[in-house]
Amino acid sequence: MKPLPWLAACCVLAVAPVRAQTPEQDVLAVIRRLFDGMRAGDSAMARSVFDASARLVGVSTDSAGNPRVSIADIGQFLAAVARPRADVWDERIWDTEVRVDGGLASVWTKYAFYRGQQFSHCGVDVFELVRRPDGWKIVHLADTRRTENCWTAPK
Repeated sequence: MKPLPWLAACCVLAVAPVRAQTPEQDVLAVIRRLFDGMRAGDSAMARSVFDASARLVGVSTDSAGNPRVSIADIGQFLAAVARPRADVWDERIWDTEVRVDGGLASVWTKYAFYRGQQFSHCGVDVFELVRRPDGWKIVHLADTRRTENCWTAPK
Protein backbone atom coordinates (compact mmCIF):
# COMPACT_ATOMS: atom_id res chain seq x y z
CA MET A 1 0.00 0.00 0.00
CA LYS A 2 1.30 3.43 -0.88
CA PRO A 3 1.60 5.64 2.18
CA LEU A 4 0.54 8.95 0.57
CA PRO A 5 -3.07 8.05 -0.40
CA TRP A 6 -3.58 6.41 3.01
CA LEU A 7 -2.15 9.45 4.79
CA ALA A 8 -4.32 11.83 2.72
CA ALA A 9 -7.47 9.85 3.56
CA CYS A 10 -6.63 9.91 7.28
CA CYS A 11 -6.08 13.68 7.18
CA VAL A 12 -9.44 14.27 5.47
CA LEU A 13 -11.26 12.11 8.01
CA ALA A 14 -9.48 13.76 10.94
CA VAL A 15 -10.39 17.27 9.76
CA ALA A 16 -14.02 16.55 8.77
CA PRO A 17 -16.28 17.59 11.66
CA VAL A 18 -18.54 14.93 13.04
CA ARG A 19 -21.93 16.49 13.84
CA ALA A 20 -23.98 13.63 15.21
CA GLN A 21 -27.09 14.91 16.94
CA THR A 22 -27.91 13.77 20.42
CA PRO A 23 -31.22 12.00 21.09
CA GLU A 24 -32.37 15.17 22.89
CA GLN A 25 -31.68 17.25 19.77
CA ASP A 26 -33.54 14.72 17.63
CA VAL A 27 -36.56 14.92 19.96
CA LEU A 28 -36.53 18.74 19.88
CA ALA A 29 -36.39 18.65 16.08
CA VAL A 30 -39.70 16.74 16.13
CA ILE A 31 -41.28 19.40 18.37
CA ARG A 32 -39.96 22.20 16.12
CA ARG A 33 -41.38 20.42 13.06
CA LEU A 34 -44.82 20.30 14.71
CA PHE A 35 -44.78 24.04 15.38
CA ASP A 36 -43.39 24.79 11.91
CA GLY A 37 -46.30 22.82 10.46
CA MET A 38 -48.78 24.76 12.59
CA ARG A 39 -47.29 28.10 11.50
CA ALA A 40 -47.43 27.03 7.85
CA GLY A 41 -50.96 25.60 8.13
CA ASP A 42 -49.44 22.37 6.81
CA SER A 43 -51.35 19.44 8.30
CA ALA A 44 -49.14 16.89 6.49
CA MET A 45 -46.05 18.31 8.16
CA ALA A 46 -47.80 18.34 11.53
CA ARG A 47 -49.10 14.79 10.96
CA SER A 48 -45.60 13.50 10.24
CA VAL A 49 -44.52 13.93 13.87
CA PHE A 50 -47.38 11.95 15.44
CA ASP A 51 -47.71 8.24 16.03
CA ALA A 52 -50.99 6.76 14.76
CA SER A 53 -52.07 6.19 18.38
CA ALA A 54 -51.44 9.78 19.52
CA ARG A 55 -53.74 11.48 22.03
CA LEU A 56 -54.12 15.17 22.77
CA VAL A 57 -55.21 16.32 26.23
CA GLY A 58 -55.96 19.90 27.23
CA VAL A 59 -56.32 21.05 30.83
CA SER A 60 -57.94 24.38 31.65
CA THR A 61 -60.28 25.79 34.28
CA ASP A 62 -63.91 26.77 33.98
CA SER A 63 -65.36 30.07 35.18
CA ALA A 64 -65.73 28.65 38.71
CA GLY A 65 -62.05 27.68 38.82
CA ASN A 66 -62.68 23.95 38.45
CA PRO A 67 -60.37 21.88 36.27
CA ARG A 68 -61.69 21.02 32.82
CA VAL A 69 -60.12 18.28 30.71
CA SER A 70 -60.64 17.96 26.98
CA ILE A 71 -59.45 15.07 24.85
CA ALA A 72 -59.11 15.45 21.10
CA ASP A 73 -58.13 12.93 18.52
CA ILE A 74 -55.29 13.70 16.18
CA GLY A 75 -57.67 14.06 13.22
CA GLN A 76 -59.54 16.95 14.87
CA PHE A 77 -56.29 18.74 15.58
CA LEU A 78 -54.92 18.24 12.06
CA ALA A 79 -58.19 19.46 10.51
CA ALA A 80 -57.85 22.64 12.59
CA VAL A 81 -54.23 23.09 11.47
CA ALA A 82 -55.27 22.72 7.80
CA ARG A 83 -58.23 25.11 8.03
CA PRO A 84 -57.45 28.32 6.11
CA ARG A 85 -56.98 31.33 8.40
CA ALA A 86 -55.86 34.91 8.14
CA ASP A 87 -53.55 34.72 11.17
CA VAL A 88 -50.58 32.42 11.65
CA TRP A 89 -50.71 30.05 14.62
CA ASP A 90 -47.42 30.71 16.40
CA GLU A 91 -46.62 28.64 19.48
CA ARG A 92 -43.40 29.85 21.12
CA ILE A 93 -41.64 27.62 23.64
CA TRP A 94 -38.84 28.10 26.18
CA ASP A 95 -37.49 26.68 29.47
CA THR A 96 -37.63 23.31 27.73
CA GLU A 97 -36.58 20.16 29.54
CA VAL A 98 -35.93 17.00 27.53
CA ARG A 99 -35.38 13.59 29.07
CA VAL A 100 -34.57 10.47 27.09
CA ASP A 101 -34.24 6.86 28.21
CA GLY A 102 -33.75 4.44 25.35
CA GLY A 103 -36.79 4.67 23.09
CA LEU A 104 -38.84 6.93 25.38
CA ALA A 105 -38.60 10.70 25.60
CA SER A 106 -40.42 13.34 27.59
CA VAL A 107 -40.46 17.09 26.93
CA TRP A 108 -41.80 19.69 29.37
CA THR A 109 -41.85 23.30 28.20
CA LYS A 110 -43.52 26.64 28.81
CA TYR A 111 -45.35 28.13 25.85
CA ALA A 112 -47.17 31.24 24.70
CA PHE A 113 -49.60 30.95 21.79
CA TYR A 114 -50.20 33.78 19.33
CA ARG A 115 -52.70 34.17 16.53
CA GLY A 116 -50.73 36.42 14.24
CA GLN A 117 -49.28 39.11 16.52
CA GLN A 118 -52.17 38.77 19.00
CA PHE A 119 -51.44 36.87 22.23
CA SER A 120 -54.05 34.14 22.85
CA HIS A 121 -53.03 32.01 25.83
CA CYS A 122 -50.14 30.36 27.65
CA GLY A 123 -49.35 27.26 29.64
CA VAL A 124 -47.14 24.21 29.68
CA ASP A 125 -46.80 21.58 26.95
CA VAL A 126 -45.88 18.02 27.93
CA PHE A 127 -44.89 15.68 25.10
CA GLU A 128 -44.28 11.94 25.33
CA LEU A 129 -42.45 10.48 22.36
CA VAL A 130 -41.36 7.00 21.34
CA ARG A 131 -38.61 6.08 18.92
CA ARG A 132 -39.95 4.19 15.93
CA PRO A 133 -37.92 2.78 13.01
CA ASP A 134 -38.66 6.02 11.10
CA GLY A 135 -37.69 8.30 14.01
CA TRP A 136 -39.22 9.88 17.10
CA LYS A 137 -43.03 10.17 17.14
CA ILE A 138 -45.33 11.97 19.56
CA VAL A 139 -47.70 9.53 21.27
CA HIS A 140 -49.13 11.93 23.83
CA LEU A 141 -49.39 15.71 24.00
CA ALA A 142 -50.94 17.37 27.04
CA ASP A 143 -51.09 21.07 27.72
CA THR A 144 -52.43 23.53 30.23
CA ARG A 145 -54.24 26.58 28.90
CA ARG A 146 -54.87 29.88 30.58
CA THR A 147 -55.33 33.52 29.68
CA GLU A 148 -54.56 35.01 33.11
CA ASN A 149 -51.28 35.03 35.03
CA CYS A 150 -49.48 34.35 31.78
CA TRP A 151 -45.89 34.85 30.89
CA THR A 152 -44.73 35.99 27.49
CA ALA A 153 -42.12 34.34 25.34
CA PRO A 154 -38.64 35.76 25.69
CA LYS A 155 -37.35 37.68 22.67
